[in-house]
Amino acid sequence: MNASSPAAGPGRIVLLTTSHRVAPGLLSWPAWQALRAADAVLCADGAHPQLPYLREAGIAVAEAAPTAQELVDACAGGRTVVVVATGEGEPALTDGLARLAGTGRVSMPELELLPASYDLPGARLLDLVQVMDRIRAECPWSSRQTHEGLAKYGIEEAYELVEAIEAGDREELREELGDVLLQVVFHSRIAEEHPEAPFSIDDVAGGIVAKLIHRHPHVFGEEKAETPEEVKAHWLRTKAEEKRRTSVTEGVPLGQPGLALAAKLASRARTAGLDVPLPEGEGIGYELLALAARAESAGTDPETALRAAARIYRDAIRRAEGVDPDPAEGEDPS
Repeated sequence: MNASSPAAGPGRIVLLTTSHRVAPGLLSWPAWQALRAADAVLCADGAHPQLPYLREAGIAVAEAAPTAQELVDACAGGRTVVVVATGEGEPALTDGLARLAGTGRVSMPELELLPASYDLPGARLLDLVQVMDRIRAECPWSSRQTHEGLAKYGIEEAYELVEAIEAGDREELREELGDVLLQVVFHSRIAEEHPEAPFSIDDVAGGIVAKLIHRHPHVFGEEKAETPEEVKAHWLRTKAEEKRRTSVTEGVPLGQPGLALAAKLASRARTAGLDVPLPEGEGIGYELLALAARAESAGTDPETALRAAARIYRDAIRRAEGVDPDPAEGEDPS
């Protein structure tokens, strides 16, 4: 602790903030320096997760919730007081200090906001996992859900995401991405309870991280890829080695929309260098198959093109009804 003289000035207040998403005790070096140099360390929350670690490190922490005036008085004589902030960030205290400073009648200590730990990108995902844990345990509906029962919602949310993308609605896009993310977290939470083959959200994330790194040696390894085509070629080659498939059609979901299915099969055949004539037959199905294959060979996603054209047709119907089309939609599908 520092020894301060009465004539040393109004002192210093350090408001130390921490993130509950970072393991307790993992503090920045400036935070530890401030704690060790302080004349007093205060915390209003006796159950603050950092307190056991601070005390283990030899930091004397007083459980106190001073008013703004009391805190200013504690800094008299040039003393430094560190306040370990609670999760709310001590708004009452900081507002009180602001009011005191505004009067102009008080010699105010120097005030420093010092982040002792802070969130990294993606930290809010931890909140989602925690919320999902509680909902699964306490919600009568969520606690009874199964993979099979939730499957339809996964399809619905994917379609709603596509609709938000096509509409160009940024706010809706953000919301729909969250709904899709919820499906991933919900299914992962349910999977933890499987009696024979459980896995968690960490296993899901770890698996996709390993896959991405393995399939991007031009980013994480020594291979070179200068064009998107080279990247795609390596991706397909690596995927084939991983899956060891006997047919290029393996892994193509037959339950997807028909145009998308036809285009995917045509793409697999073309990429593999297979010259497979389209089946001959009568009826709209064969015609659509030929159109989908032609679109794929031209680099056009037939499903996306048809959806765009259908939206324009939808707008034409609305105009015929005397209803204005959505101005954000109805773009040319070409």
